[in-house]
Amino acid sequence: MSSTSAPSNHIAHNLLARAHSPDTAAQQFTERVKQKPLYLRPTSPSAADNRSRRRHQRLRKKEYFLKHQRPQPLSARQKRSSGLYDLPKDECKYDIFKGLHALWVQYMQEILDLKVIGRNGLITPSSHGAKLVSADYHGAEVEVVRSQCPSRVGLKGIVVRDTKFTFVVVTEKDEVKTIPKEHTVFRFTVPAPHAAKTGTGTTHEGGDEQEGGSNGPQPLVFELHGSQFENRPVDRANKKFKWRNIDYV
Repeated sequence: MSSTSAPSNHIAHNLLARAHSPDTAAQQFTERVKQKPLYLRPTSPSAADNRSRRRHQRLRKKEYFLKHQRPQPLSARQKRSSGLYDLPKDECKYDIFKGLHALWVQYMQEILDLKVIGRNGLITPSSHGAKLVSADYHGAEVEVVRSQCPSRVGLKGIVVRDTKFTFVVVTEKDEVKTIPKEHTVFRFTVPAPHAAKTGTGTTHEGGDEQEGGSNGPQPLVFELHGSQFENRPVDRANKKFKWRNIDYV
């Protein structure tokens, strides 16, 4: 018999004795039952501990909520206060935005299918009106041809900001001008692609073809009625095009 003794009336010792020898049963009872530590926690915590535990749970829930919450978009006032719409004066140079205008010309040639149809195709309101209405005009070089303010007529520049009610342009004299769209007619030009110089005619705003002659293809000239164009570029992308006549008094 082993020198380690165990009470014979303990239920754990009686169960182990049925499955093992007396020495093995006594050893396992001593190591796994008698000497096993038992970890306890207070069953009745104090009020301070309860408050601390509840506060910790609230902080964990708040942290989880903030972690999985989408950031809220900035309001119009926050955007203005942060200077998001400010144009630095030292960067408002006409030569700087010439590269943007060149990219815009390529963009307009693609959406008007000029590189595909060449000079023999027709640009009509029914076929390309929806594309022109939903196009982005950042980088377009526009000229005021009609306005209620006579001093604005003839003003020309590259669009650096297209808002709902205004065009902000940079002129060749590096001046930033804000032109309202209401009661204003703008004119812009889309040059014909270089690959179409071998054709015989050029399609213009009305869809009529004109002979280019030896001077090559003529550019497409469009007029934009600002009163019918008072919407943001992001809203124009999903706006449905509707053909209608415009009467001016």
